[in-house]
Amino acid sequence: MDASGWPLYLSLAHRWPAIMTAVAAPAARPLIGVLLMALGVSILPVMDGLAKHLSDSYHVIQVTWARYLFHFLLLGALLLWRLPLAELRPQHPRMQMLRGAFLLSTTLCYFAAISFLPLANALALAFIGPLVSTALAPWLLNEAAGARRWLAVAVGFAGTLVVIRPGWGEFHWASLLGLAAGVSYGLYQLTTRRLSGSGRASVTLFYTSVFGLAVLSLAVPFVWSLPSASGWALMLAMGAVGALAHFLIICAFEYASAPVLSPVSYMEMAAAVAVGWFVFGDFPDAWTWAGIALIVVSGLLVVVGERRPVV
Repeated sequence: MDASGWPLYLSLAHRWPAIMTAVAAPAARPLIGVLLMALGVSILPVMDGLAKHLSDSYHVIQVTWARYLFHFLLLGALLLWRLPLAELRPQHPRMQMLRGAFLLSTTLCYFAAISFLPLANALALAFIGPLVSTALAPWLLNEAAGARRWLAVAVGFAGTLVVIRPGWGEFHWASLLGLAAGVSYGLYQLTTRRLSGSGRASVTLFYTSVFGLAVLSLAVPFVWSLPSASGWALMLAMGAVGALAHFLIICAFEYASAPVLSPVSYMEMAAAVAVGWFVFGDFPDAWTWAGIALIVVSGLLVVVGERRPVV
C-alpha cells in the first residue's frame, strides 16, 4: 500500500470527473477503468516490497525521503508536460499542508511497519483508514453515518484485532505502527474530502509530495547513509513504480465510477500477499486470512453504504 494510493481517488472521483485530461469520459468504458485500476493497485505492493528491502540498509526516514523525492520529480515532470503553469497554483495552502502532514505520518508509519511485519499484515492494518474516516465523518464533516456504516466499522475493527491478535501470543509491537498508519490515512481522507472541488487531484497530490519532501529533507541529514549505486537504482525504481501506479489509478477514474472501482482496490491485498510470499517468504496464517477477510468485508460494506441512502 502506498499512503497516497487508492482512497484519495475514491474520495475525489465523484467530484472530479476529469482528473488528468480535459477529455475524460467517466463511466463510459468501465472495463478499461477496471483493468487500469487492477493494474495500478497490483503494482503498488512492488513499491512496498522495494521499501521493505531498502529498510534493511537505510533508515526508514531516508527510504521515505527517497520515495517522496522521486515521486516529486516524476510527477512534477508529468504535470509540467500536461498542464499550463497557471493550473499548478495550489488552492487552500493551509489545508494542503495539514493533508500533507497526515499523508507523511501515514507513509512513515507504514514504511516503518513493513520493515518489521509481513506486507499483507501491515497492509491489512492500514486498510482501516476508510473505516476511520467513516467513523469520524459525522463529527468532523457533519456527514450522517447510518447503521450499515457503523456495522462496517465494527466488522473492520474486529478484523484488525484478529490480524494483530493482542494477548494471543502472536502480537508484534510494530502492528501499532500499521494501526497508526491506518488512523493517519483516515484523517488524510477527511482532509482530502474537505479539499474536494478546489483543483485537480493530480496537482493536489503533487503538492502533498512537496510538503513531505520538504519536511523529510530537514530530517534526513541526521540519519543519512550514502546509498550505493544499486541503492540509488532501487530508490529510483521505488519512486517510479509508485508514480506509475498512481497514474494508472487516476486514469482508471476517467473510464469508470468510484462504486465500480472500489471493490477492485482490494486486489492490492492479493498482490501484497504474492510479493511477501515470493520475495520475503511470508505467507499469512489462517488467523491473518480471517482478519483480512473481515477487513475486506467491512470495506465492501462501506462501498454499499455509498451506493445507497444512509439508513
